[in-house]
Amino acid sequence: MNFSQRTRGIVRAIAVAMALALPVMMTVSAADARVGGGGSRGSRTFSAPPSTSTAPGSVAPMNRTFSQPGSPGMSSPAANSGGLFGRGGMGRGLLGGLAAGFLGAGLFGMLFGGGLFSGLGGLSSMLGLLLQIGLIVLVVRLAMSWWQRRNAPAAAYAGGPDVGPGPQANARSGFGFGLGGGSNAPVEIAPGDYETFERLLGDIQTAWSNEDIAKLHTLATPEMVSYFSKDLEENKARNVTNKVTNVKLLQGDLAEAWREGDSEYATVAMRYALVDTMLERGTGRQISGGQPEEVTEVWTFVRQRGGNWELSAIQQTN
Repeated sequence: MNFSQRTRGIVRAIAVAMALALPVMMTVSAADARVGGGGSRGSRTFSAPPSTSTAPGSVAPMNRTFSQPGSPGMSSPAANSGGLFGRGGMGRGLLGGLAAGFLGAGLFGMLFGGGLFSGLGGLSSMLGLLLQIGLIVLVVRLAMSWWQRRNAPAAAYAGGPDVGPGPQANARSGFGFGLGGGSNAPVEIAPGDYETFERLLGDIQTAWSNEDIAKLHTLATPEMVSYFSKDLEENKARNVTNKVTNVKLLQGDLAEAWREGDSEYATVAMRYALVDTMLERGTGRQISGGQPEEVTEVWTFVRQRGGNWELSAIQQTN
């Protein structure tokens, strides 16, 4: 197809705009239909929980929270492989996005007859492209090094309560949970607590499926309920209903447990089976899902000393 000079210029402008948008689009992963993430972990909201045998990889940063970094009692974000330069909760990091932008611009240039690198406009040769990519990689590496030094775990926990050592052998507790890295933390987590965590996992998914906000208020903190309510309203606006059934805990480990004033926190990694189905509201027609799957997430629970555990946060694993 032959384009006039003006038409070719318009097409190239659109191609470049789409190429620049490609990294942003690639960072957005498909949202899970089940109970959403977010919440607060007290002073450790912006610190990555320790890995466990159930969730040995990194944990995505909190994607929504009422907590504010730098507020009194709030520790600095711990260094982890997620976030700006790594595989954060939204998928690819900054470096992957830059590469996607270069690739997208090059592909669009090729498609519209200007050569592989014509979509980059300012780059007149392969040498120029390599030099610019090299400079960008150097700057990113320096920034990553500075970021990691600034947010070393030792600094993140400065002044905070001492937590136990890293993950240990997975001693079964009898309720699907093992005693992981936080088993020596100041707050003692008893077998009955593990049973409560497992029960809350199922009860919260059931209340979510039934869109029972009143029930959720008895199982989770007001912050988490506000997120659930928002997500349910969005489902209603899209005329869909999310049903999560056949929830069964397969494995769990305590990552850490600690006390802040009268509040006690426990962060646990949980791998569980479920059937996640999206239905058309009113007709019940299945839109997506419906197949058994396994999910690994990190849930944080909180209670006032002597009170009942409530869900305080959910984080996805990478």
